[in-house]
Amino acid sequence: MGKIRAIITGVGGYVPDYVLNNEELSRMVETNDEWIMTRVGIKERRILTEEGLGTSYMARKAAKMVIAKTGVDPDSIDALMLATSSADYKFPSTASIVLGKIGLKNAFAFDFWGACCGFLYALDNAACMIESGRYKKVIVIGADKMSSMVDYTDRATCPLFGDGAGAVLVEATEEEDVGYMDSYFRTDGKGLPFLHMKAGGSVCPPSHFTVDHRLHYLYQEGRTVFRYAVTNMSDDCALIAERNGLNKDNITWVIPHQANMRIIEAVAKRLELPLEQVMVNIEHYGNTSAGTIPLALWDYESRLRKGDNIIMTAFGAGFVHGASYLKWAYDGSQAAAPRK
Repeated sequence: MGKIRAIITGVGGYVPDYVLNNEELSRMVETNDEWIMTRVGIKERRILTEEGLGTSYMARKAAKMVIAKTGVDPDSIDALMLATSSADYKFPSTASIVLGKIGLKNAFAFDFWGACCGFLYALDNAACMIESGRYKKVIVIGADKMSSMVDYTDRATCPLFGDGAGAVLVEATEEEDVGYMDSYFRTDGKGLPFLHMKAGGSVCPPSHFTVDHRLHYLYQEGRTVFRYAVTNMSDDCALIAERNGLNKDNITWVIPHQANMRIIEAVAKRLELPLEQVMVNIEHYGNTSAGTIPLALWDYESRLRKGDNIIMTAFGAGFVHGASYLKWAYDGSQAAAPRK
């Protein structure tokens, strides 16, 4: 028996129908298209506006798509992981809600809280589970309803975020030249003052005071976060490339977390890659937190080829950061591609 590797065998995604563009946003808060595009590169973002729908709705849409596209038997799925920072409820886990909605009868499920790095952290854990030999099929989802925590009176943060979900099916293979190859992750613990939600947790539970003082919205000190993100995402990609013999000549794609176009450009520059080899969809979706990397895979799937060398990298609240390297396992142009 050969070494077991973990491979992605299918990708699904979902974004809401409602498009909040910069023109409409400029009527809600003092901003404009030029200001937003120059600073972050976002033209529009998708928003889940229907009452009573949360992150689990988008996550199950993405999961159902990847199940349909791959033709996998739902009863053969061993586990479901959902990376999110916008859980439907404090408990139960949003993953358990998704599992119930899509009818997985032989799987366990749990949420993965890794902020904007959540999808990469969850994917790494799924790969380890597969490589252990105890599990054969795992669904990994990155999904966030960021609009649920955005203050639409704050011009510094409200243009940045959107809603969406992406999902992948991770399976076992003994094929040597494809699969999940390496990862590097770190949490430095310095990020609390710079990116957080002030109320709603056990330190500061909800109260009339916290609601009246608008403490249940995302708070970010943008310049500090930007500086750390550029440094860590670039360094992490360089480290992964160096220890795996990767360079500008053999890296096929880089998939960076879609937080800011200037961060994306800095990562590409560090690797000496043209933007044509960087997956970018921030202009249309904004920052969907844990959803950005799987949504990029969904958008670019048809352009992926078996054996492609891919580096993925992200940075988020905590601070958390890291990068992963995988060799793509199938010809994406041959995959069925329903978009809804």
